[in-house]
Amino acid sequence: MPEVIFPGPEGRLEGRFHPGSRPRAPVALILHSHPQAGGTMNNKLVQLLYQDFVKRGFATLRFNFRGVGKSQGLFDNGIGELSDAASALDWVQSIHPEAETTWVAGVSFGAWIGMQLLMRRPEIRGFISIAPPANMYDFSFLAPCPSSGIIIQGDSDEVVTPSAVQKLVDKLRTQRHITITHETIPGANHFFANEMDILMKHVDKYLDMRLATDPIKPPTLSRSSRS
Repeated sequence: MPEVIFPGPEGRLEGRFHPGSRPRAPVALILHSHPQAGGTMNNKLVQLLYQDFVKRGFATLRFNFRGVGKSQGLFDNGIGELSDAASALDWVQSIHPEAETTWVAGVSFGAWIGMQLLMRRPEIRGFISIAPPANMYDFSFLAPCPSSGIIIQGDSDEVVTPSAVQKLVDKLRTQRHITITHETIPGANHFFANEMDILMKHVDKYLDMRLATDPIKPPTLSRSSRS
Protein backbone atom coordinates (compact mmCIF):
# COMPACT_ATOMS: atom_id res chain seq x y z
CA MET A 1 0.00 0.00 0.00
CA PRO A 2 2.28 2.76 -1.23
CA GLU A 3 2.02 6.26 0.14
CA VAL A 4 0.73 8.72 -2.43
CA ILE A 5 0.58 12.50 -2.52
CA PHE A 6 -1.89 14.09 -4.91
CA PRO A 7 -3.20 17.62 -5.47
CA GLY A 8 -6.18 18.85 -3.50
CA PRO A 9 -8.06 22.16 -3.48
CA GLU A 10 -5.85 23.61 -0.70
CA GLY A 11 -2.56 21.87 -1.43
CA ARG A 12 -1.33 18.31 -1.32
CA LEU A 13 -3.35 15.44 0.13
CA GLU A 14 -1.79 12.33 1.63
CA GLY A 15 -3.15 8.88 0.93
CA ARG A 16 -2.55 5.16 0.61
CA PHE A 17 -3.41 3.60 -2.74
CA HIS A 18 -3.62 0.07 -4.10
CA PRO A 19 -4.07 -0.29 -7.87
CA GLY A 20 -6.80 -2.47 -9.31
CA SER A 21 -6.12 -6.13 -10.03
CA ARG A 22 -7.11 -5.94 -13.69
CA PRO A 23 -7.93 -3.51 -16.48
CA ARG A 24 -11.20 -1.65 -15.91
CA ALA A 25 -11.16 -2.62 -12.24
CA PRO A 26 -13.72 -0.72 -10.17
CA VAL A 27 -12.72 2.08 -7.82
CA ALA A 28 -13.30 2.39 -4.06
CA LEU A 29 -12.77 5.53 -2.00
CA ILE A 30 -12.60 5.26 1.82
CA LEU A 31 -13.36 8.35 3.95
CA HIS A 32 -12.34 8.67 7.59
CA SER A 33 -14.19 10.06 10.60
CA HIS A 34 -14.15 13.60 12.00
CA PRO A 35 -10.68 15.20 11.75
CA GLN A 36 -11.18 17.17 14.96
CA ALA A 37 -12.11 14.04 16.89
CA GLY A 38 -9.00 12.09 15.96
CA GLY A 39 -10.18 10.72 12.64
CA THR A 40 -7.46 9.76 10.16
CA MET A 41 -6.98 7.36 7.27
CA ASN A 42 -5.10 5.09 9.70
CA ASN A 43 -8.07 4.44 11.98
CA LYS A 44 -8.62 0.70 12.34
CA LEU A 45 -12.05 0.64 10.73
CA VAL A 46 -10.86 2.69 7.75
CA GLN A 47 -8.00 0.26 7.27
CA LEU A 48 -10.33 -2.75 7.43
CA LEU A 49 -12.63 -1.25 4.79
CA TYR A 50 -9.61 -0.45 2.63
CA GLN A 51 -8.28 -4.01 2.94
CA ASP A 52 -11.67 -5.48 2.10
CA PHE A 53 -11.92 -3.62 -1.19
CA VAL A 54 -8.27 -4.33 -2.02
CA LYS A 55 -8.77 -8.08 -1.64
CA ARG A 56 -11.71 -7.83 -4.02
CA GLY A 57 -9.54 -6.34 -6.73
CA PHE A 58 -10.68 -2.72 -6.52
CA ALA A 59 -8.43 0.23 -7.16
CA THR A 60 -8.66 1.49 -3.59
CA LEU A 61 -7.71 4.81 -1.99
CA ARG A 62 -7.89 6.04 1.58
CA PHE A 63 -6.60 9.49 2.35
CA ASN A 64 -6.36 12.18 4.99
CA PHE A 65 -8.69 15.14 4.74
CA ARG A 66 -7.08 18.61 4.77
CA GLY A 67 -5.15 19.40 7.92
CA VAL A 68 -4.70 15.73 8.89
CA GLY A 69 -1.30 14.02 8.74
CA LYS A 70 0.65 15.32 5.75
CA SER A 71 -2.43 16.76 4.04
CA GLN A 72 -2.28 20.52 3.71
CA GLY A 73 -5.00 22.99 4.60
CA LEU A 74 -7.30 23.56 7.56
CA PHE A 75 -10.52 21.90 8.69
CA ASP A 76 -13.45 23.40 6.79
CA ASN A 77 -16.59 22.01 8.47
CA GLY A 78 -17.31 19.61 5.65
CA ILE A 79 -17.35 22.03 2.73
CA GLY A 80 -13.66 21.75 1.96
CA GLU A 81 -13.60 18.09 2.92
CA LEU A 82 -16.19 17.35 0.24
CA SER A 83 -13.91 19.07 -2.26
CA ASP A 84 -11.02 16.96 -0.96
CA ALA A 85 -13.04 13.79 -1.58
CA ALA A 86 -13.90 14.92 -5.11
CA SER A 87 -10.23 15.61 -5.80
CA ALA A 88 -9.30 12.19 -4.42
CA LEU A 89 -11.80 10.51 -6.71
CA ASP A 90 -10.53 12.53 -9.67
CA TRP A 91 -6.99 11.35 -8.91
CA VAL A 92 -7.93 7.66 -8.79
CA GLN A 93 -9.96 7.99 -11.98
CA SER A 94 -6.97 9.59 -13.72
CA ILE A 95 -5.09 6.34 -13.05
CA HIS A 96 -8.07 4.08 -13.82
CA PRO A 97 -10.02 6.08 -16.43
CA GLU A 98 -11.84 2.96 -17.64
CA ALA A 99 -13.09 1.88 -14.22
CA GLU A 100 -16.34 -0.06 -14.52
CA THR A 101 -17.93 1.49 -11.46
CA THR A 102 -17.16 3.35 -8.25
CA TRP A 103 -17.95 2.74 -4.59
CA VAL A 104 -17.57 5.05 -1.62
CA ALA A 105 -17.30 3.99 2.03
CA GLY A 106 -17.31 6.39 4.95
CA VAL A 107 -17.15 6.29 8.72
CA SER A 108 -19.25 8.81 10.70
CA PHE A 109 -18.23 12.26 9.37
CA GLY A 110 -16.78 10.44 6.36
CA ALA A 111 -20.16 8.78 5.76
CA TRP A 112 -21.77 12.24 5.57
CA ILE A 113 -19.12 13.41 3.10
CA GLY A 114 -19.42 10.20 1.08
CA MET A 115 -23.18 10.48 0.71
CA GLN A 116 -22.81 14.07 -0.48
CA LEU A 117 -20.21 12.93 -2.99
CA LEU A 118 -22.48 10.27 -4.47
CA MET A 119 -25.06 12.99 -5.17
CA ARG A 120 -22.50 14.77 -7.33
CA ARG A 121 -20.85 11.81 -9.04
CA PRO A 122 -23.23 9.56 -10.97
CA GLU A 123 -20.53 6.94 -11.48
CA ILE A 124 -20.84 6.00 -7.78
CA ARG A 125 -23.04 2.91 -7.82
CA GLY A 126 -22.77 1.71 -4.23
CA PHE A 127 -22.04 3.06 -0.77
CA ILE A 128 -21.19 1.87 2.72
CA SER A 129 -22.12 4.34 5.47
CA ILE A 130 -21.05 3.47 8.99
CA ALA A 131 -22.68 5.48 11.80
CA PRO A 132 -23.77 8.37 9.54
CA PRO A 133 -24.25 11.37 11.89
CA ALA A 134 -27.90 11.98 11.05
CA ASN A 135 -28.50 13.78 14.36
CA MET A 136 -25.62 16.20 13.77
CA TYR A 137 -25.75 17.06 10.06
CA ASP A 138 -28.44 17.67 7.47
CA PHE A 139 -28.99 14.73 5.13
CA SER A 140 -31.89 16.31 3.23
CA PHE A 141 -29.65 16.57 0.15
CA LEU A 142 -30.46 12.87 -0.46
CA ALA A 143 -33.50 13.77 -2.52
CA PRO A 144 -33.49 11.39 -4.18
CA CYS A 145 -30.59 9.15 -3.20
CA PRO A 146 -29.14 7.93 -6.52
CA SER A 147 -27.50 4.69 -5.35
CA SER A 148 -28.21 1.61 -3.30
CA GLY A 149 -26.08 1.00 -0.24
CA ILE A 150 -25.76 -0.24 3.30
CA ILE A 151 -26.00 1.75 6.53
CA ILE A 152 -24.54 0.18 9.67
CA GLN A 153 -25.21 1.50 13.16
CA GLY A 154 -24.48 0.45 16.74
CA ASP A 155 -27.47 0.40 19.06
CA SER A 156 -25.34 1.77 21.93
CA ASP A 157 -23.81 4.61 19.92
CA GLU A 158 -23.25 7.52 22.30
CA VAL A 159 -22.51 10.03 19.52
CA VAL A 160 -24.94 9.24 16.71
CA THR A 161 -28.41 8.38 17.98
CA PRO A 162 -29.79 5.17 16.48
CA SER A 163 -33.24 6.77 16.21
CA ALA A 164 -31.89 9.51 13.93
CA VAL A 165 -30.25 6.92 11.69
CA GLN A 166 -33.48 4.92 11.60
CA LYS A 167 -35.36 8.01 10.43
CA LEU A 168 -32.80 8.50 7.67
CA VAL A 169 -33.14 4.85 6.61
CA ASP A 170 -36.94 5.08 6.62
CA LYS A 171 -36.81 8.19 4.46
CA LEU A 172 -34.43 6.63 1.94
CA ARG A 173 -36.51 3.46 1.74
CA THR A 174 -39.47 5.44 0.41
CA GLN A 175 -37.52 6.13 -2.78
CA ARG A 176 -37.90 4.00 -5.85
CA HIS A 177 -35.20 2.23 -7.82
CA ILE A 178 -32.76 1.91 -4.91
CA THR A 179 -32.44 -0.53 -2.02
CA ILE A 180 -31.15 0.49 1.40
CA THR A 181 -29.83 -2.25 3.64
CA HIS A 182 -29.76 -1.36 7.33
CA GLU A 183 -27.87 -3.33 9.96
CA THR A 184 -27.90 -2.51 13.69
CA ILE A 185 -25.22 -4.14 15.82
CA PRO A 186 -26.28 -4.85 19.42
CA GLY A 187 -24.05 -3.34 22.09
CA ALA A 188 -21.84 -1.46 19.64
CA ASN A 189 -20.74 2.07 20.50
CA HIS A 190 -19.77 4.78 18.02
CA PHE A 191 -16.34 3.24 17.49
CA PHE A 192 -17.50 -0.41 17.31
CA ALA A 193 -14.71 -1.02 19.82
CA ASN A 194 -15.55 -4.69 20.41
CA GLU A 195 -17.68 -5.37 17.33
CA MET A 196 -15.43 -4.67 14.34
CA ASP A 197 -15.45 -8.33 13.33
CA ILE A 198 -19.25 -8.36 13.33
CA LEU A 199 -19.36 -5.09 11.41
CA MET A 200 -17.00 -6.38 8.74
CA LYS A 201 -19.05 -9.57 8.40
CA HIS A 202 -22.03 -7.36 7.52
CA VAL A 203 -19.89 -5.45 5.03
CA ASP A 204 -18.61 -8.67 3.45
CA LYS A 205 -22.08 -10.18 3.21
CA TYR A 206 -23.39 -7.04 1.54
CA LEU A 207 -20.51 -6.78 -0.93
CA ASP A 208 -20.81 -10.49 -1.75
CA MET A 209 -24.46 -9.91 -2.59
CA ARG A 210 -23.94 -6.75 -4.63
CA LEU A 211 -20.96 -8.09 -6.56
CA ALA A 212 -22.36 -11.58 -7.16
CA THR A 213 -23.59 -10.71 -10.63
CA ASP A 214 -20.28 -9.10 -11.59
CA PRO A 215 -17.50 -10.62 -9.50
CA ILE A 216 -14.12 -8.91 -9.59
CA LYS A 217 -11.54 -11.44 -10.72
CA PRO A 218 -7.83 -11.16 -11.42
CA PRO A 219 -6.95 -11.00 -15.11
CA THR A 220 -6.73 -14.40 -16.82
CA LEU A 221 -3.30 -15.20 -18.16
CA SER A 222 -3.10 -15.96 -21.86
CA ARG A 223 -1.38 -19.12 -23.09
CA SER A 224 1.57 -17.11 -24.30
CA SER A 225 2.05 -15.48 -20.92
CA ARG A 226 1.92 -18.87 -19.19
CA SER A 227 4.67 -20.30 -21.34
